[in-house]
Formats: sequence, C-alpha cells, structure tokens
Amino acid sequence: MLGTLLQVPVLGIEFSTLVILFIAAFAGGAFGAALGALPAFCFTGFMVIAGEAAGFAQAELAGNVTGLVAFGPVFAPHISFAGGAAAAAYAARENEMGAGFDYHNAKAITFALGTEPSHLVVGGLFGIAGMLITQFSAALALPWDPIAMGVTLSALLHRVVLGYSIIGVVAGDGLFDMTPFERGEKRSAGVVGGDADKPGKERFAVEPWLPHQYKWTGVALIGLVTGILGGYIWLRTGSYFLGFGISAASLTFLNLGVEKIPVTHHMTLPGSTAGAAVVASDPAASGILVVVVAAVFGIYGALLGEVWQRIFYAHGDTHWDPPAAAITLATFTIAVLSIVGVFPGSAWVPALGF
Repeated sequence: MLGTLLQVPVLGIEFSTLVILFIAAFAGGAFGAALGALPAFCFTGFMVIAGEAAGFAQAELAGNVTGLVAFGPVFAPHISFAGGAAAAAYAARENEMGAGFDYHNAKAITFALGTEPSHLVVGGLFGIAGMLITQFSAALALPWDPIAMGVTLSALLHRVVLGYSIIGVVAGDGLFDMTPFERGEKRSAGVVGGDADKPGKERFAVEPWLPHQYKWTGVALIGLVTGILGGYIWLRTGSYFLGFGISAASLTFLNLGVEKIPVTHHMTLPGSTAGAAVVASDPAASGILVVVVAAVFGIYGALLGEVWQRIFYAHGDTHWDPPAAAITLATFTIAVLSIVGVFPGSAWVPALGF
C-alpha cells in the first residue's frame, strides 16, 4: 500500500521524489540563509559554468550539474537565493541582523546569517515555497522561466507574510523619481521604518537597487553589450545558460565590495534565449540575426529590471529581485512571440504546448 502511494504522481513527480524534493528544498533554503542570498547566487553561477563546461564533453553531465545542482535544491535561485532573501527580511524585522547596511537591513542580501536557528528555519520554509511555485509553473508549462517566477513570487510572499508594505512609501515626484537619492535626501521621522542599525529618519528617501546602475542610458548600454555576448555565447557553444552563469559568477566581486560591478544576468539570459528562439527552425540562419535579436533582448531585460526596481525596490524595505522579475517578463515575451508566430520557437521557455 505504502509503495503504491509513493509512486502516485503529484505535479508530474512521483510522491516519493516529491518528498525528497521538499526535504532538499528546506535544506537549500536554509543553506541560502546561512551563506546569504547573494553569495549563494554566486555559487549558482559557478555551478552553471561547471555544468555547461562539463556538458561540452558529455551532455549528461550538463543535465546533472546544471539541472540538479545549479538549478536544483542546492543552489537554485528560487530556493537558496529566495530563502536567503526571506531570512534577511525576517532577521531585520526582528532586529537580529546587524548588517550595518546603507538601506534597511532587510535588503542586505550580501550578508551571511550564519547558524541562528530561526533564520535557517525561515530560509528553509521559503525554500519550500519557492520550490512549490516553480514546480507548479513547470508542471503547467506556463510561458515564462519558472525559476525566475519562483524568485519573484517568493519575494512578494515574504513581504506579505512578514508584514512589509508591497511597494513602500513613495518619495519625490513618484515611483520613477530617483532624484531624492541623488540629492542625499533622508526620510522624516516616522515616515518609514528602520532597523536596529538605522532609524527610519536616517534612511534615504529613495533607495535605488544599484547606486551605480540606475540611469537609463547606462542601463540600456550595458544591456546592449551583455545581450550581444549572451547571443554570441549561444551561437558558438549552443548553451542557453553559460552567459547567465558568467554573469551570476561575476557578482562575487560585487559581494566582495568591488565598486560598480554591473548586474547583468537578466540581460545575458534573455539575449541568449531570444537569439536561439529567432532561428529555432533554421539552423543555417545568419549569426547576425542572432546577435541583433540578442542585443535587443539584452536592452529589454535591462530596462525591465530598472522599471521593476523603481516600482518595487526603491521605496520598499526588502529585496524584491529586479533581475528575476525582468527574466520572468522577458521570457514571457519570448514565449508570446513564439505562440503568435513571430519567433519560430521559444528555445527552452515553455510555450503552453505551442
């Protein structure tokens, strides 16, 4: 009887396998909290590079390392990164973090939370939540990157569950106005919450996600450059994810405090994916078309991330990841273009069976 039950599929997965996935997702989310969300994501990048490089020699190795480790319970962004971000939000709410961050401590995703049990438990629970969101999305073949959607919805969930505002208190001339930050304006007493390290009145009126990467022209140009590189990498290697892995791994330097390192994985991944999708049914198509479309989607991903940060990050208290949201929206666009026949395919992005 028990053996039969364990073989019943749930979300297209055998029940026994799903139980293991629950346990592993809890561990992955807790590990992400222990390391810190961004350090865990840097390891995602390294494991993608390792997996894709191994796949050049033996395809099965790429599936094992990239699919089961980098994008599995160990370092999948919807588990380890999302769990780490949620744990930071919890620790900051409880005034247990002490990161000394320039913004609210709940946004300090570079900070390792160590071995505090309550922080690990919160990370683990949100690791499970991210896993469930992603598995539902993948099981239904919904037309976007299921992992990026898992990260995005997990951040919404942690804001709601932990009592943070969805958008925050808007300063200046509206959601898109970053000039209060440029003028160094701070909040008035009682307008926004603070944490153990910084009262609300000492917080910036607007807190751009990346102080070195929020001006439209610079954001668009870095999107152009890295989108081209993502498309070129796919064109020469056939790997959709190697460019993403390089972008993610480069954030190690940002985590170590090197100034002005750009965040680009939401540019390289849409670039490589769109470049592949536009020539899906014509392997002999011009490489120029691949890199041009990749450039366009690199810019598109970059601008989507900037729009997201101005609406959902700059005025709020916790980290709601702009790259994950941008990847979700960009891959959704690729799927739609495939569904309506503009693109001959959608590469690795589900397209509702079309």
